[in-house]
Formats: sequence, C-alpha cells, structure tokens
Amino acid sequence: MSVDDRSLPRLSRSLPNAPAAAPIKIVHVGVGNFHRAHQAWYTAHAPDADKWGIAGFTGRRPDMADALGPQDGLYTLITRSAEGDSFELVGSLSAVHPATDHEAYLDYVSAAETALVTITVTEAAYLRGANGHLDTGQDVILSDLEALRRDPRSAVSSLPAKLAAGLHARRSAGGPPITVLSCDNLPENGEVTRTVVTDLAELVDPALSEWIEREVDFATSMVDRITPGTTEEDRRLVQEHNRCVDAWPVATEPFSEWVVAGHFPAGRPRWEDAGAELVDDVAPFERRKLALLNGAHSMLAYAGSIRGHETIDKAIVDPACASWVKLFWDEASRHLPFPPADIDGYRAALLTRFSNPRAGDRLARIAADGSAKLPVRTLPTVRAERAAGRVPVGCATTLAAWVLHLRGLGAPVKDAGAAAAQQAANSGDLRAAVPAVLETLEPRLGDDRDFVDAVVRQADAITSQG
Repeated sequence: MSVDDRSLPRLSRSLPNAPAAAPIKIVHVGVGNFHRAHQAWYTAHAPDADKWGIAGFTGRRPDMADALGPQDGLYTLITRSAEGDSFELVGSLSAVHPATDHEAYLDYVSAAETALVTITVTEAAYLRGANGHLDTGQDVILSDLEALRRDPRSAVSSLPAKLAAGLHARRSAGGPPITVLSCDNLPENGEVTRTVVTDLAELVDPALSEWIEREVDFATSMVDRITPGTTEEDRRLVQEHNRCVDAWPVATEPFSEWVVAGHFPAGRPRWEDAGAELVDDVAPFERRKLALLNGAHSMLAYAGSIRGHETIDKAIVDPACASWVKLFWDEASRHLPFPPADIDGYRAALLTRFSNPRAGDRLARIAADGSAKLPVRTLPTVRAERAAGRVPVGCATTLAAWVLHLRGLGAPVKDAGAAAAQQAANSGDLRAAVPAVLETLEPRLGDDRDFVDAVVRQADAITSQG
C-alpha cells in the first residue's frame, strides 16, 4: 500500500495515545539510533518513567534534532524478528537539541533536578592517548582548552570538554552530586570517562578537578542491542502501521542487554524492573560482549565486505566467514570468566541474532572507526593467546581483513583515527604493510614474526577463497 505523506499527520504528543513528556532529569550526549533503541527504551519501560524525562543532544550533525524536534521527541521503535515486526511509540525523550545548543546543555546539567548525564558517542570520541589519559596533543582538545580557560561557558566540541563544561556549570550553580554514565563499547567505560574528564578539568581549573572527584559518580555499563541505520522502508512501514509520519523511526532486534554498576547519588530510573542488570562489577560482562559480539562484528565487517556481502546476516552464512568467526570465538572464549556452558549458550544466541535476515545491519556501518575498536575488541585476545604460546589465527583474520580494508578492499574507510594505519597499509606490498599497520595498533606487535606471518596468510585466504 502506498502512503501519501501529505495526507497524514506528523507524529507528536498531541496525537491520541501518545505518551506525555516526563520532567527532564537525564541529559544524554549523542542521541542516535542506538541510544533510542537501548537506554531511552529502558527508561521508557521503567515503572517510574513518568518522572525521568531525557534531554538529548546530537553529535556533530543536527539531523536527529531536526527530525525529532517537531515530533516532541517521540519516535517509533520497530522490533524486527524473523517472524515479523512490532511497533512501539517511545516517549522518554522529552526534548532533543542539536549539539550547538550549548547554553541549553549547560542549563540542563547545572539544574539541581538533573540526576544523570548519559553518553552514547563512539570509542574514538574519548580522545585517549596511548597511556590511557587524555590526548592533549589533539587539535580539538587544544582548541577546547583555550576556549574554556577564556570562558567556562564557551561552546566546545570534544566529549571530554563538553562534560567538563557541564560539570563546571553545575559546580558554579551549587548543584548536588550527579552521575555520569557511559554507554559506549569500551572496557571500564566509567573509569575511562573519569580519566579524560578529570585530566581536562585539571588543565582548565584544578579546583574543578577536585570538585569532580568529590561530587561526580562515574558509572560503568555494558550495552548490547544490534541497531542498524534507519531506511526509507522503515519510514514507509511506520506510516502504514501508525497512520502518521515519523521522520526518524529506529529498527532493532528483539534481544537487549544492559549491565550497570554505579552509586547514583541523585537517583536513577528503576531500570532493573525494565530488564537491566545492576551489578557490582561490569567487567566480566563487557569483556564477553566486546570479545564475542563486537569482535565477531569487526571481523565480519571487514572480511565479509571484502567477500562481497553488505549485511551481517549475509556474511555469517558464508561458510568461510562462519568458520573464521568460530575460530575467533574459540580463541576468545578461553579467556572469559564464565562456565563453558554459559559461553556456548551465548555463542549460540549470537548466531541466531547474526542470522536474523530482517535486521539488515550493514557491514559498512560496523566497519567505521576500526582504529579505536580493534584495540578493545581483538587485541586483548591476541595478547592472551600469545602469552599462552599460541598463534591466534582467528584474531589474525580480523587484522588481516582490516589491513585489506585500509588498502581499499571492501567497505569504505571511515575512521578519523586511522591516518597512520592507512598510510602504513599502502606503503608497500602486503608483507611489508602488515607489520607496519600492526605497529600502529600496539607497539612491538609488528615485531612478532609468527603473528605477522599468520596475518599475511589470512589476508591471502580472505582474497583467494571463492
């Protein structure tokens, strides 16, 4: 059935059965599809959702705010299973702003009633150097430091500076303690956030850094829900189902997991009643997810796209790709603190999720920012296997595919942090390029002759298998 947009109303709170906007107590940095399918969804499903509205701020592009602003923050979540689609209106975003609306952001964070700042950006946005601290040599950091030293309410661009600016505004307003909760695919993402924010705050105002150490709870979480980009077909389906225009619905899979650890001195929604797991230590869960789900995703993004596939479900049914994923999982599973039966069940569930033909998760999306993703998804298993005296061929396959990706094969390169790696990948023949690229990921990895040989062999295997 065709749908004429002009004949239908725009999604808004004024429509019958639309959820009311809750008072804002959460500020979210990085409104995108994943946030809307995950943290915003959990908040909407909490029994006290009517008390926990979210003010969302976009990344660099204002598109999400432009789309959702006229819809009062409302959007449709499409849960896409092999059996069919279900549609749900999600109303936890009470306001959506472009990142440029810096004064509004400062006002929200400084408001006494605001209890949480949550984050969904990318691994690369934390701007850590090789030593794990803030990379103060980055141009954006130098520019933001200059701006904040001149005026703490100046507009800034980087995530560490945005958080420091918001916390400075809260301190100046005499605000109570607050929680900052990272929801990105980084091990110990709470501690990572604490480090880069306090590093930057120390350079702006040592007193601010001291206040942050006393008054700010940096919580940690592990997130998991495969969420592809929105398509025109998604918009059409929502129009047919809801009989209204949704400029930016979001599709996701039925599976969802959220494991959270933090003190939350100002409170939080009852996420546990919506299915989240509150724990003392997130590390085992995040390591399992990063190694098995995200690690396999990166492998398929590079190797699968080189072999002509466009989506995860197509890549995982390719016998060569499936065998490489199994090999990688065998290596990673040896170093995870879970019983074998639990690991086997988790792997079986991943195969079911990856094989969902209606999820449509595009490999080109997953391939972005490999220079930031691979150190946390693949390198821990490389280190553990080499320490045990084994050459991890599965890990070598992922890194071989990434080298080929940087050399122009498969998905296009979209990685702001990969300039050195891309230059190394194209500096000579494959035998010379592999150790040079590995060296950009981890010092001395390119000197590991046995591992370099495995990467070169797997690069040949990826390009030669029919």
